[in-house]
Amino acid sequence: MSSDTARTGPANPELRGSVELTLAMILSGTLGIFVVESGASPFNVVFFRCVFGAVALGLYCLVRGFFKNHGFTAKKVGLAALGGVFIVFNWAFLFESYEATSISVATVVYHTQPFYVVLLGAILFRDKLTANKFAWLGVAFVGLILVAGVSLSDFSDGGNSTYLIGLGYALLAAVFYAFATVITKRVTGVKPHLVALIQVTLGIPLLLPFASFTEMNGMGADWGWLVGLGLIHTCLMYVLMYSAYQKLPTAKIAVLAFIYPAVAMLADWAVYGHRISLLQALGIPLIVGASLGVNLGWKLLPGRTPEAVPAPAAPAETPATTAEQSARAEEVLIGESR
Repeated sequence: MSSDTARTGPANPELRGSVELTLAMILSGTLGIFVVESGASPFNVVFFRCVFGAVALGLYCLVRGFFKNHGFTAKKVGLAALGGVFIVFNWAFLFESYEATSISVATVVYHTQPFYVVLLGAILFRDKLTANKFAWLGVAFVGLILVAGVSLSDFSDGGNSTYLIGLGYALLAAVFYAFATVITKRVTGVKPHLVALIQVTLGIPLLLPFASFTEMNGMGADWGWLVGLGLIHTCLMYVLMYSAYQKLPTAKIAVLAFIYPAVAMLADWAVYGHRISLLQALGIPLIVGASLGVNLGWKLLPGRTPEAVPAPAAPAETPATTAEQSARAEEVLIGESR
């Protein structure tokens, strides 16, 4: 076999990882359709996603033998559970945003999440915020303003419009995701499938007070959408992503991650006829470019060595981490926020 064939053949781990992550991101892009078509309230959707997802992930981990030599300690379980609190409420607020805005707008606004990870990394772990990172944050903020598509009419009733509230939900979901990332990245030496299992299992009692079971009467075939969220968008999607992360470099993960919002926007247009305006479309490449710039270390400002901006002081007992570790943790959790 020639060297070219060896590099491009099906046995190539990077090629296989690219296919796995592409499939996972395509599945992520259809998540909003399953949420809306189920007809259930956002908190009910998340509750049953946790139920079906926990069963599927639990069986997968059992079959793969992940429960043996799991690597958990009491501290790691606690951190995984705390991250789970933010994960499940992140889902709830994102799904609320779908109803108040659209799948397209909510998904793109939600993809400002990496920047909150950067900011929290600076606050909690003393990661350096370089001038270039601040510049990329500025680019992303401009993109966010354009994508939001807020008009004066949205403020005509005192800023209480459903659309504005929906945008707030998407931003809050992104912030919750960032907290989940910086917390869960401290859980090392444990299979990510087991961390995800703890988090979705925790979501069941956590969301039980918010679930309305009377609402589920007469759902009929719509239960299939909820089962799909657990089996497809939780278990299968996580398995594909975690397998891909082991085979791919950071740069390729960062690029392939944007298949998710692209598919979500296409699905929103194809199924519901939702289109974004030209002005909103101009903001999308700004957010995409800024996210890639932060993750891949692109230089936006001139100069070989941009001056670092001192990060806010961290708590005395919080160990420092590197920007590379923060970026890697963001990659590993990118699917857990879906």
